[in-house]
Parts: sequence; structure tokens; C-alpha cells
Amino acid sequence: MTVLKLLNSKTMYLSSSVPIFAIVAVQLFFIRSVFSLNQTNAYLNHNCINEQGTYMPGSPYDKNLNSLISTISNLNYNFGFVYSSNGDAPNAVFIKLQCRGDSYFSKCRSCLATAKSEISRRCPKNKGTIIWYDHCVLEISPSDTFDKIDYENSFDMYNAKDVKSDLEAFNKNTWDLLNELKEKANKKSKKDFMFAAGEKSLGTKKLYAMVQCTKDLTPNNCNVCLKWIMGKLPKCCKGKEGGRVLSTSCNFRYELYPFLMI
Repeated sequence: MTVLKLLNSKTMYLSSSVPIFAIVAVQLFFIRSVFSLNQTNAYLNHNCINEQGTYMPGSPYDKNLNSLISTISNLNYNFGFVYSSNGDAPNAVFIKLQCRGDSYFSKCRSCLATAKSEISRRCPKNKGTIIWYDHCVLEISPSDTFDKIDYENSFDMYNAKDVKSDLEAFNKNTWDLLNELKEKANKKSKKDFMFAAGEKSLGTKKLYAMVQCTKDLTPNNCNVCLKWIMGKLPKCCKGKEGGRVLSTSCNFRYELYPFLMI
């Protein structure tokens, strides 16, 4: 299922990290209100993986892909995750869809439709493609990626506003909350497995955060992935009022405002 909501009222977000296989332009996002934020499934990033080859319309790979998309579009999205394949090498197609923990059911199906349409436009001939939205991440690949941590495709986004209060205390509170959520992510019910969200009081303000892994990962690999991606926090977002790092396997986000629809 996947990825996640970004911006606050009158808040600028910047994308700085670059996936190895893609050039990521700086992105600016402006959201007029928290309400509009919570209703927006913003495009975040994409990657056309040239190293995995290309295909032509009407080819066996194209037919396998279209058949697989049609099949998974009619699945039950109660748990916000789909991993499926169709065909045999060299025309095998694997699809992984992870929706954000508050974007299951119809929102997940809608995000799949949006992601498939947009990635077809952005990467029309690539066998390997990835696209991230606030509500989901869609990965299409000619290779089996089940329970494999993706260390190659990640990027970060951060709030342009700097923390104005005690920076050291803010950074510690952010790290502590994310670590607490990392531990919770593998201990929840089946529906919420690999996802955790929470908040922490900071005087008159509150810190909100979430972590998530794709549900094909084992609990151990989820912990490994979150530890790895949280290790990017000091470089990407230190001293910022909000930030997030995303890969195809796991992600985290923190803000000084509520950003989930739960």
C-alpha cells in the first residue's frame, strides 16, 4: 500500500535526496489548509529504471502487465497491500502496491489507478518503474522483489521552516518518537501490521509521526529497513519542522501538525 501526505498550510517542502536511478528535481508544494492537505493524494516522485530494459506496446510483457493490472484492480484492499506476478521470464511482471496505513479500501484502489495511469505516461516503455504518492507507492518490475529491502531507490523531503525552539530537545524528541513507532510497527494487528503512528507533546505544541514498511517484509527486515532509513534523518531533516524519507520498502514522516486521516 503506501506512501503518505506532505505539506502544511503555507508550508514549503523541498525534496533533496536523489534515487540512484533517477534525477529528482527540487519540488515545491503549497497546501492551502489542513483540510485540503488531508484530501490530497499528491504526486511525490517517480523512477524509470532503464537498467531493467524496455518493452513495446502489444509485446508479451505489455500483455502480461495489462492482464495483471486488470486482475489486481478488482482485488480486496482491506489491508492496503498487493503483491502479484504474471508470466514467465523474460516477460514476467511483478507488481507491488503499498498504501499508507490510513488509506486502505477505496482510497487504495483509487491510488493504484492514479499511479498506473501516471507511470504509464512518465515511463511508457520501461519494464521497471516506481512512483510515489502521498497515499501509495507502486512498483512494477521484471524481477521478484518480495521481502527484499530496496537500498537503491530512496529520497527525502523536508519542511523549509527551521525549528525555532530548543533544537537539541526537538531532535531528541523526534528521534525518540520514531524509535517508539518502529518498535510498535511489528506488534500491531494484521490490518495495521508494519505501520505505526503516534504523537508526542512538546510543551504547547505536538509532534506527529508515522513509520511504515511494505507488508512483504519479515518483521526483522522491517526493523532493518526502518533503522537504515531513519539513519538518514540527521542529514535530510535535522532542525526542520517536518521531514520524511521514502524508499520502496519503508518510510517515515514527522510534522508539527496532524497529517494522517485517522
